[in-house]
Parts: sequence; structure tokens; C-alpha cells
Amino acid sequence: MIKPVSRYELSRIKRRLITLYGKDGADRLVERLYQLIGRYGVGLKPKPMISRWDERDSVLITYGDSLISEGEIPLQTLNSFSNKHLKNRFSAIHILPFYPWSSDDGFSVIDYREVDPDLGGWDDIEELAKNFELMFDMVLNHCSAHSAWFQDFIDGIEPARHYFHDIDPETDLSQVTRPRTSPLLTPFKTRDGEANIWTTFSADQVDLNWENPDLLFEFLDILFLYLSKGVHILRFDAVAFVWKKIGTTCIHLPEAHEIVKLFRDVLEIVEPKTILLTETNVPQPENLSYMGDSDEAHMVYQFSLPPLLLHGLMFGEASHLSKWAKSMPKIPNGCTFFNFAASHDGVGVRPVEGILSESERDKMIAEVENKGGKISWKNNPDGSKSPYEMNITYFSALSHENQDLGIARFLCSQSVVLSLKGIPGIYIHSLLGTSNDLDYMAETGQNRSINRRKWKMEELTPLLKDSKSQHNRVFKKMLDLLRIRSQNKAFHPDASQTIHEIDPGVMIIERESVDGFDRILCVHNFTDQTLKLEHLAGLNSEFRFHNMPTDLISGQFIEKKSGNFTLKPYQFWWLVMTQ
Repeated sequence: MIKPVSRYELSRIKRRLITLYGKDGADRLVERLYQLIGRYGVGLKPKPMISRWDERDSVLITYGDSLISEGEIPLQTLNSFSNKHLKNRFSAIHILPFYPWSSDDGFSVIDYREVDPDLGGWDDIEELAKNFELMFDMVLNHCSAHSAWFQDFIDGIEPARHYFHDIDPETDLSQVTRPRTSPLLTPFKTRDGEANIWTTFSADQVDLNWENPDLLFEFLDILFLYLSKGVHILRFDAVAFVWKKIGTTCIHLPEAHEIVKLFRDVLEIVEPKTILLTETNVPQPENLSYMGDSDEAHMVYQFSLPPLLLHGLMFGEASHLSKWAKSMPKIPNGCTFFNFAASHDGVGVRPVEGILSESERDKMIAEVENKGGKISWKNNPDGSKSPYEMNITYFSALSHENQDLGIARFLCSQSVVLSLKGIPGIYIHSLLGTSNDLDYMAETGQNRSINRRKWKMEELTPLLKDSKSQHNRVFKKMLDLLRIRSQNKAFHPDASQTIHEIDPGVMIIERESVDGFDRILCVHNFTDQTLKLEHLAGLNSEFRFHNMPTDLISGQFIEKKSGNFTLKPYQFWWLVMTQ
């Protein structure tokens, strides 16, 4: 039996549909949605809603073939590796686009309803879902120019002949926000002549026309399929760009927000425990707007965190990061942050606008280039170019001529990610301590490939066993930190957070559990110097006058010596009060 849908739920969805598509036909669209409920078995018996997250939640970010083993299907390799090493460390795995694709390492999707046969099949996805919750990408803004949808457009076949934007090349599009330097319009030959198609990200990534309700229902059907296959977190890729309106920036338009709200409403009906995550690599105020009034995304990326954290540890200066974290506005109930340092993409530059000065930004960019990284650029409306992202592995970016210090500095960065309020996402190459893959970048000709190594298991396995290798040292420590984090309620995403500023080279995050019984002080030395601290927090903290807290990481008491606490270069503590 289909779960009953209340009048309120239907009326709210109808309002969304009217906003997007007008009053005419709104009743028909509501009925169409009602008939969709129950497809693939979704919505018949929604899981009970208790809590969406807790301190045990953390996400591994990986491609389906980041780990490969000769003679084995990549998704099976990922499954066996995860079951052997990652249980009770990661609650969820984000498998980056695993659908058939033609470019951008999966983000130019040919078929949203299939698994790339080079990776495996739906049965492999479902096998992984037995022990881990899963995050899937829903690439809303564009699909592949090689997709059946676009071929139908070329051939003039309904309904996909209306799924794309054919724009007169004489149209003034100067106000459109451009995240890339490639042309905004790309010409294609169709049955009816030449069409100039909107292509925000590349000529192979053709933008979809969300003004067509048939496209909406394609994606609602895809949503139901993904729910049936075990998705727990749904990541909306490039959602800020989905709605086009000539004469505007075509980013963050009200209709884009309305689409997110509509999907949220549908999830509340069919699978309310599912988490909706929006990917909007923009300055913080614009990013936070996708939480709405507790009616949009459940979770948003902390895009300012990776560049601020990188800058701070590169130059021994925690002040910018501390001030940013301290000024974080109160977020709506039922929402949280997705904290990360590294991802499959580069480290974005735009999110530090208004936080770092241009000279500070340029100094960081120069250091990334010194470490073998590359810089990607975007076009501005005035015809100029500006840096868009830094392409480098996070491990290489924080490397040091002294290997021990480099590893310590990198692990310090990961401790910050695990300590901050929200749910942490750890990219597989951060988990494995992977350095820049210059060979793969040269092979593909793409800057981002520097951070997308495909590890052969026969090469990786002995490195993970070698106690002297950077990979072993990072891997073991990361798993230990994840274990400790999962056992402490002060790291619950809803636990309170206080940032203390007592030294420009130190980042201090105080977390207190929702019930007030657990408190942890996370102290990080961002410098290559030994620091002596008289106090560990502000005047109102119980840690201020306590002489011997316990470090959860080492399990040891931290004593004051000569009236000071001593932090070694890049050392970090997770301190609790001893009884």
C-alpha cells in the first residue's frame, strides 16, 4: 500500500510546481507525482525518522575505480577494501559519478540510470550498501552531449527535444556568471539546422532546461531509482546554475532554490531520513543560502574551509580560519555542514573572497605552484580572468622538506576537519596520503587529474604495511582519529562549537555535547615552532585553570610545565577533563 500523502504535503508541492511552471497544469503535475510514489518500491514503507546523523557519521569520498586490482571489478575492489579497513570508521561512502560518462571523470553523464560497466553493476552498488550508507551524485545542471537525451534533441524527438537551451548567438549573455574559460554557447548540427547550445562547463556538458516539467519528472524517477539502490545522501552537483534567465547572472536564481525545496518536499514524503546535500562552490553567504528556512538542503559544503585551512598551515597563521569559524552564523534547525579539506576537484579560490586579501591569496597560489600544483582560471564579465581553483593533492600542498613535519602538518589539517561542527568528508587520497600524480595529469591533459590517482592494489598494499611510508603513517593515524571521534558525543553534528583565539598560531575548537555532559577541546599548532601556552581557552572555559587534561589521541595526561602547556610543531590534542 502506498503511504498516504497529506493534503498539506500535496498543497506545498503544488505551490512549488506553480512557482516553477505556472498554474496551468499544476494539478496534472501533482497527480503525476502521486502516481510516481511507489515506483521501484520507494515510498511504500519509509524508514522511521529518528535522527539523520550523529557523532559516528563520516563520509569517504572516492571514485569507483580509485582502487583497482587486476582481474577484479573496481567496485568489488572498493567493497573488499572498505569492509576490511573502514568499518566502524566511516559510516558512508560517496561514490563519485559511477554512471556511463564521456568527460570530466564522470560529471558528463551519458545515462543516469545505469552503472558504468567498467566499474561494475547495480548489484555491486547494493553489495556496498549492506555495510555502508551511500552518497550518490545527481548532476542536475547538465548531461553528456553523447547521451540519448541529447541525441533525441539532435533528431527532434519528444520529449527530449525540449530538454536543452538553444540560444541565438546574438543574445547578450554578458551578465552570466562563468566558472570556466570555455565558450558559453556551443554549436551543434541538428535535424532542423545549427543550434547553439548553452554549455556552462564544457562543450561536452550540455545544460539541461529545467523550465520543462518533463525533465523534472525524469529526475524524480531517477531519484526513486537511487533510493531503491540504497542512497542515503543525495548530492546536488552544480545546482546553483540550473535555472537560466537572460539578463541575469544565471546563478542562485529563486527557481534554483525552488527546485531544491521541491526535492526536499518529495523526500519528506517517501524517505525522510535521506540527506540532501547541495554543492555550491561560492562565497559563504551564497553557499549558506541553500539551507533556506529549514526547507532546502539538509547539509551544505564548507567551501571556505579547504583554502583557509591550507593558507593557515602553509604560513603558520590560524587567525583567518579562527575568525571565519567564529563568525559562522546560526544555521537553521535540522541542518548541518559537510566539512572537508580535499575532494576530487581542486581547492576553490572564490570561497575566500572577502576573507583573505588578494596578496594573501596570491601568496598561497604561488606556494601551491612551488609544490607542483596547477591553477585553473575562469572568465569574468569584463573579459579578464581570475583564479578559480588550485589543483594539487592536499598532502603535497602541505608537504615539508622534513617528512615528519610534512606528515604532522597534514594530519593537523585533518584533525581540524574532524573537529569542526558538522559531518566530515575525507577524500580517499587524503586517507591514503597520496602525493601529486603528475603522470596521470600529463596523460589526461587535465589539471584535476593531479589529485585523481588510480591506485593499483598490488602497489598500494605493501605501502600501507610499511611503517616507514607516508601512506602507512597517514592511513593508520586517520583511522585512529575516526575511531576516537565516533565514540564521543561532543562530536555530534548538533553539538555546540566555540572557537577560542589565544595565539595567532593556534586553532582551538571547543565542542560540547547536546546534553552538556561531554566536552572536548581540540588544540592545533599551525606553526613549525614549539609553542608554550599558559591558557588553553577563554575565560569562561573550565579548561582554563585545569592543570592536567587528558588527550584522547595519545591517552596521556597533558601537564603544565613551568606554568605552560607545550605544543610541538603541528601537534594537536583532543582534550577532555579528567575526573
